[in-house]
Amino acid sequence: MRLTKSLVDKAQIPKPKDNGQTNQTFYRDSALPGFGLRVTSGGSKAFIVEKRIDGKVKRKTLGKYGPLTVEQARKLAQVYLGQVAAGHNPVADKKEANLKKLTLSDVFNDYLETRKDLKPSTIKEYSRQMKGSFGDWQNKRINDIDKDMVELRHRKLGERSAANANGAMRVLRALFNHAMNKYEDKNGVPFIKANPIDRLNNNRAWYPAVRKQTIIKTHQLKDWYDATMQLNRPVTRDYLHLVLLTGLRRTEASTLEWKNVDFKDRTFTIPETKNKTPHTLPMPDAIYDILLHLKTMQENEWVFPSPVNNSYLKDPKEAVIRVREISGIYFSLHDLRRTFITIAESLDISSYALKRLMNHKDPNDVTAGYIISSVERLREPMEKISKFIYLNFSYKDGDLD
Repeated sequence: MRLTKSLVDKAQIPKPKDNGQTNQTFYRDSALPGFGLRVTSGGSKAFIVEKRIDGKVKRKTLGKYGPLTVEQARKLAQVYLGQVAAGHNPVADKKEANLKKLTLSDVFNDYLETRKDLKPSTIKEYSRQMKGSFGDWQNKRINDIDKDMVELRHRKLGERSAANANGAMRVLRALFNHAMNKYEDKNGVPFIKANPIDRLNNNRAWYPAVRKQTIIKTHQLKDWYDATMQLNRPVTRDYLHLVLLTGLRRTEASTLEWKNVDFKDRTFTIPETKNKTPHTLPMPDAIYDILLHLKTMQENEWVFPSPVNNSYLKDPKEAVIRVREISGIYFSLHDLRRTFITIAESLDISSYALKRLMNHKDPNDVTAGYIISSVERLREPMEKISKFIYLNFSYKDGDLD
């Protein structure tokens, strides 16, 4: 039947589906094939136009009834159908027009929505770089960011921090790769054809990565330990001790949950790690005593609870500063990880055990792929390392025979 104001007004509202989801009914115009009315169980009445394009039926919503009259909607439908008859694809044309307006901020938000595997720390770092390194590029069209702009921005950021400049460009590279793989024009051709960050590769413009070499030296362990014992909060003190005794990354240690601590088996597990492989370690006596002591003070699911909320210990910055002041030893939390592996290597522990202790993976090491290292294999090395550390907590290097 021909759609009229009277028919639209009288169109019945369908009942919702049995599962509660929205239901809809279509009234199709007899005078203009493809033109119609969609009525939903939510009470919405909207005009639509349908046409087969490239072998598939495409449906476009023209607008809601009320703001749009029947005749206004009919004219819009005629224009749309005329464009299709002339060989155009209005849906694809609109999509391509929207792509040309795509900004760096749009790509970033779409990237975060698409990538389900990003850790909160990664999202935080990417957001920091977007705000700090590319704040003035947020509303720039992604297609307008070229190689010269990238090279200049990298150089400018490097004047303050080479590491941050490289980090910012790695974020931008990820966003451009995302755009290149996802956005296509109406002919299926990638909208972004090249990644401008390639200029840094071709010109070898990346700043050299300088790996830190700082550790707590053996003769400094006693002074460091004595300083930690003066901290007012036992949980923070035990956290620092655990990081040193295990070589765990700061977040891996701070997010340890009681459900992943097995006193009977004397093991504990970090389910989410940097290389996405769960990391299980044995408890030598020193670690067992630390965790048992913390268990008596359990507040929530976290082994190291935050002093300010019902979460985990996020950044013991003040404790680290305090230990530095008391001991006179400058260190970072990652220095504790380096100290652990340095001590382990000095005790002639096998290279494969060292990799397993640090939860490192080397895809180029074929032999390592055939070695199945159980937690029990690590029990003796862990005990050896912790005993060495605790011995030096009690005596300075010069006091030992």
